[in-house]
Amino acid sequence: MNPEAASKQVAIITGGAGGLGRALCAHLVKAGIRVAVLDLDLAKAQAAAASLGGEAMAVAADVTERAPCAAAVQAVQARWGRIDILVNAAGITGKTNLKSHEVDLADFDRVIAVNLRSCLVMSQLVLPVMLAQRYGRILHVASIAGKEGNAGMVAYSASKAGVIGLTKSQGKEYAGTGITVNAVAPAVILTEMHDTMPQAQIDYMTSRIPMARCGTRQEFADLAAFIVSPACSFTTGFTFDLSGGRATY
Repeated sequence: MNPEAASKQVAIITGGAGGLGRALCAHLVKAGIRVAVLDLDLAKAQAAAASLGGEAMAVAADVTERAPCAAAVQAVQARWGRIDILVNAAGITGKTNLKSHEVDLADFDRVIAVNLRSCLVMSQLVLPVMLAQRYGRILHVASIAGKEGNAGMVAYSASKAGVIGLTKSQGKEYAGTGITVNAVAPAVILTEMHDTMPQAQIDYMTSRIPMARCGTRQEFADLAAFIVSPACSFTTGFTFDLSGGRATY
């Protein structure tokens, strides 16, 4: 992306204080984009925003609840007057390495809320802004698990499959408005999220990657930055592969 052309763009990144979200925040700031780091943990979001330099702000919200998310979006609009990019990177795995009959329903519901419901909540809030601008880029972070399913990760796999379905629907709904809605489906990219997972689960997922390695946060940020750029103008409703060859469709 041309830094000069992007200098007035504004992005909201959920889960932006850590993991893939933080890597993308850093990438976008370097490209001259103003970034709102949205996270449940305000102190963590503030620390991330402070480390970015450039124009970054921290906003706190539980992405599963509409009211705090609406307040966060309003705060971004009040400061910068526009929203060009939304990346829904907030996510949790929930309890893993379990068979379906062992899954706790409360944990399942929480994973669905954080990983899937939040994508709808946040997009509902920014879409009116983007429609008024006749321009916008929305990126939902899905997963290879949403395409193929990971044994021992029923809640996570189901939530990410839902993200892919949501992306397809939204891409068609807004195709003629100047707004694109896409997803990215990474395989294993080691972040803080994986610190809570059993090593056996990580080994299982990594063993299925033909490149025989994990992806990097920079590889994610490079691809995501293209997807939310003006250059990615004729692709919508699509899920980009970032899986080292594991998924080829």
